[in-house]
Amino acid sequence: MDFALTQEHQLIKEMAYKFGQQEVVPGLTERDRDAVADRKVLDKLGESGLLGVSLPAKYNGSDTDYVSLGIVCEELERADSSVRVIMSVHSGLHCLTLLQWGTAEQKSRWLPDLAKGNKIGAFGLTEPNAGSDAVNMKTRAVRDGDSYVLNGEKTWISLSDYADSFLVVAVTNPDATPKAAGMSAFIVHRDMEGFHSAPIKGKLGVRAGNTGSLFFENVRVPIENRLGEEGDGFKVAMSALDNGRYTVGAGAVGIVTACLDACNKYVRDRKVGGEEIGRKQLVQQMIANMAAGRDIGRLLYYQVGWMKNQGLRHTRECSMAKWQNCNFAFQAAHDAVEIHGAYGFCDEYPVERYFRNSRGAMIYEGTREIHTIMQAEYEIGYRNDKPFKHMLPTWPFGDDV
Repeated sequence: MDFALTQEHQLIKEMAYKFGQQEVVPGLTERDRDAVADRKVLDKLGESGLLGVSLPAKYNGSDTDYVSLGIVCEELERADSSVRVIMSVHSGLHCLTLLQWGTAEQKSRWLPDLAKGNKIGAFGLTEPNAGSDAVNMKTRAVRDGDSYVLNGEKTWISLSDYADSFLVVAVTNPDATPKAAGMSAFIVHRDMEGFHSAPIKGKLGVRAGNTGSLFFENVRVPIENRLGEEGDGFKVAMSALDNGRYTVGAGAVGIVTACLDACNKYVRDRKVGGEEIGRKQLVQQMIANMAAGRDIGRLLYYQVGWMKNQGLRHTRECSMAKWQNCNFAFQAAHDAVEIHGAYGFCDEYPVERYFRNSRGAMIYEGTREIHTIMQAEYEIGYRNDKPFKHMLPTWPFGDDV
């Protein structure tokens, strides 16, 4: 494994950093304070080409590797979690899963517009009473001729009010044993009759991002919109989470880096007793821990990106990166508030936003408790993985993607 970034990686890193600082940070404090999501950020992401990262050129993508997607997520979350969430949901959960499981016709039909940002994709798995317990979801899809009729509700869906299409998992056989074998995945479009969404208000963090609920009332979905075979839905969802968790773990490193950006300046400017607080050993300890979290976190997500490039199953490694990197980010943000003292308790400085945003990442895409259990079960031998029926295409992309 060679974890040295290529020149192309460095250019992508610089591009994503500049986008975050120039297109996201201006006015962010006000948008976060007012809990207003800026729809224009989505359009600008599409115009920049970032939404096509890690997608093949034949589908209007940038033809870059999977490590590139992690780098983009790190640099965008360095600006704000809300813009990284867009990459996680659109690029990770939706586009890469479509690339992995879609037929040639489905990929040709949907991916080109998604890669350009002409269309926005999202993901619908979580329900009001089925989060970590996804196999007990209530949303149903009943076969009726050449289509399925969907009824149910999804919640905590990012881009719920902005996305044009949703990768939705529903139960097609409620009597299946195990329950996971009775689930199927579908691409549902916003303009389908019986579909509507509603925003969730009053969030602790990611206030500048759109989150809400999806409602399906006799939504008729053509059979050609089914992703994978009937009964593949749980496997589709789990592979999607590998893609989404990868982007969250990479983005968490961006929060750590942002905390270091803020703290390294503050500890030089702030003086106590005529001495920079950066000279205080307890402050140095917190800075050192942030630096360790940043460097370890990068290696964890670089490893996952490399495994994706090789076409290897990486659920365990992806879980580890998401779990640990989100812990690193929360601790870094906690310490950043501590270093800033009273100023860290108000939005005059960005560290209070990092603190709120980092708490959410320990919940979505699998809680830290779920990932703790997963890692223990892998280590003991209770859990092991086989390759998915459909794996992500290896990189460099071949003609058969």
